[in-house]
Amino acid sequence: MRVIALSEVTADMVDLVGGKAAALGELIRRGERVPPGFCVTTEARRLGALPQAEIIEAYEQLGGGPVAVRSSATAEDLPDASFAGQQDTVLDVTGAGELIAAIETCWRSLHSARATAYREAHHIDHETVRMAVVVQRMITAEVAGVLFTANPLTGCRTVMTVDAAPGPGTSVVDGATVAQHYVLDGSEQDHAGCVTPAQLAELWAVGERLQGHFGRPQDVEWAIDQHGTVWLLQSRPITTLFPLPPDTEKPLPRVYLEFGHVQGMLQPVTPMGMSTLKSLVAAMLAALGIRVDIVDIGGRLYGDLTDLARSRSARKRLVKLMAVDFGPRAQAVMQHVLADPRFAARNGATKHGGGANVPPLRTAVHAVVGIVRTLARPDAARVRMFDAIEQLRLRSAAPEGLETAAQRLRFVQAQGPLDSSDDITWPIVTGMLAAALPAHLLKGVAGPDEIHMVLGGMPHNVTIEMDLALWRIAEHAGEHRRLLLDTPPDELAARYRRGTLPDIGLAVFLDSYGHRGVAEVDLGVPRWDEDPTPVFAMIANYLRVTDPRQAPDRRFARAAATAEATLHELVARARRRRPVRGRIAGFLLRRARSLAGLREAGKFAGLYRLREMRRQLLLIGADLAGAGLLEQPGDIMFLTLAEAHTAVHQSADHREAVGSRKAVHQRELRRRTVPVALLSDGTDIETVLPAAPTPDGALRGVGAAAGRATGPARVIHDPATAHIEPGEILVVATTDPGWTPLFLTAGALVTETGAVMAHGPTVAREYGIPAVICVPDATRTISTGQIITVDGGAGTVTIT
Repeated sequence: MRVIALSEVTADMVDLVGGKAAALGELIRRGERVPPGFCVTTEARRLGALPQAEIIEAYEQLGGGPVAVRSSATAEDLPDASFAGQQDTVLDVTGAGELIAAIETCWRSLHSARATAYREAHHIDHETVRMAVVVQRMITAEVAGVLFTANPLTGCRTVMTVDAAPGPGTSVVDGATVAQHYVLDGSEQDHAGCVTPAQLAELWAVGERLQGHFGRPQDVEWAIDQHGTVWLLQSRPITTLFPLPPDTEKPLPRVYLEFGHVQGMLQPVTPMGMSTLKSLVAAMLAALGIRVDIVDIGGRLYGDLTDLARSRSARKRLVKLMAVDFGPRAQAVMQHVLADPRFAARNGATKHGGGANVPPLRTAVHAVVGIVRTLARPDAARVRMFDAIEQLRLRSAAPEGLETAAQRLRFVQAQGPLDSSDDITWPIVTGMLAAALPAHLLKGVAGPDEIHMVLGGMPHNVTIEMDLALWRIAEHAGEHRRLLLDTPPDELAARYRRGTLPDIGLAVFLDSYGHRGVAEVDLGVPRWDEDPTPVFAMIANYLRVTDPRQAPDRRFARAAATAEATLHELVARARRRRPVRGRIAGFLLRRARSLAGLREAGKFAGLYRLREMRRQLLLIGADLAGAGLLEQPGDIMFLTLAEAHTAVHQSADHREAVGSRKAVHQRELRRRTVPVALLSDGTDIETVLPAAPTPDGALRGVGAAAGRATGPARVIHDPATAHIEPGEILVVATTDPGWTPLFLTAGALVTETGAVMAHGPTVAREYGIPAVICVPDATRTISTGQIITVDGGAGTVTIT
């Protein structure tokens, strides 16, 4: 079939007619008013020659005259790739000769530079894409524009927006005119502009119908002719919206805070990882007397803070409690929420919030005893902590005799949340408190940059020790230097697994740190001992350091020396100006230098159990793949534990579910921005906050590590393959410990998320490199190679 009327097209004909034509056919079948037309199918394009006679016949059946000729590729108007404007449209085409030429223009646009780049950015295989062409009666528009059935800027699903302008709609779509903007909420609109209230009401009704039919928010192009008739020219999914929170069927709005960035994660979590993380995070919060429902939104961890926000007692301290781990962006959105009348304190709103400020007595006693004991004898507390971590490592190993999938699954299911150990918990908490409190005690005496400098070069940090161990491998590469620099990391990893790589000391490194990786709290991601590709990429980055003064161990030593000198001077000054506070602050800062580096140790210990659980799950996955219930062993990470149980014990075939989840996961992996906080109607709260003032020509963030550095930017999304030259400034969305080896040679750090005491800024301070965090859209505003200046004291990033 080479030419088909739009009225005969159905939704399941995408491979034949492309996304645009399939959507138009659905609109016609639903009774919507669509300009009549036909489609030149992908079959015609596959055959390589235009069926001119059929096209001309179909054109004459339309009555001749002007038509619109639009591309309709099979990878167009998809749920995660609209291809808006990426392929050609030709308007006001008249006559057979112009029509044939316009169709050929659309065909050629399939392989235009912009369409090819767009497919590559969305990981769409060029060979799988086919082009069809839609030909429709041209509507002479008095006014035209675009209807969004959700607000595309804020994500709010309870309003619609209309952009309109007199004349053809191309001026709105192409951005060639200043459009009139309307926000619709279903109520009657005042008459203003080029669209009447009645027409706006009709567009609202159209939006409700289309969203209901297609099951998701739509981007609709429309035109109104001289008779006042509304015509629909296109309807496609809005591809940029972040997924909605789960429906709670509660009348009042709810607020959800993103938790994953606390662990340096903005990428989506696999279903298996989500099933374990939700219980782990809930248990950690419960140990502090806080009950929060953890929900999956777009594969990310969000906490439902609604009850805390509406609790009379909890809301008083909620913003302050978020300072350490969640950071200033989260604090700003919660301040906005607490000022919203819809989240006013309510009687009975303490189901989850009442205990948030009054931990259980047992927890409070343990806290006091643990903190005092640690402050009194920090060295002894540190010894107890690492003894406890070693015991956790030993207990994490699976018992011998696990031979069947059922036995392995029982082992995995028995691994609940980690038992809270006072010997691990309270030294970490004490170190964080000791690092955080002096800033309050020394207001007016010392600035944040001085405090940050004192917290540089801190010992006893397992992540720093890991990074320096990797540096030592690079330092002693010797005759293998060129091999490690010139060979792609994935090839080196393959040689290492085959046993054909020279011994560079990697086995010893992986024996200590192989249970780590990027996004390591997700069970679904490989550890370094499974795939050491990222480790080889980091070694290559270290080998590019040629200036001995920039050697990471020397930088760390300089940071430690600077910290000690700053501490001495700061304490002396503070004791002169505020004797009591100065003594207390000095004591706490010395304890911070002894204890704050332990912050990474708790997570480090918990990863032993996750690695063993992953090992056993992959063995189960291999059994299920062998039985034809999964395509490959790793697919088990796209099941939940409950689903794995049905596969093991009931031979349930989950391959179809796994396939759809992997597709969604891949789509979410491409998402570069994740909302810090959402309302239940989908509103990204940051989008409605007043814009913060910024210095001329600078991006505003939060200073997290003192100092000032200028150098070329290196924007990185994946540390596994990152190439960074010494002195380049690392610009990332977020970081976790798996990123920190890159810091050893970086000139400075810029992140889009984080808190002052989070992983990235902590390690940056310890290496003595400036850091500015919470810079909105940094990875999109800044380009690799641009010269930027990072001022950790002022909290600014300037592009020069």
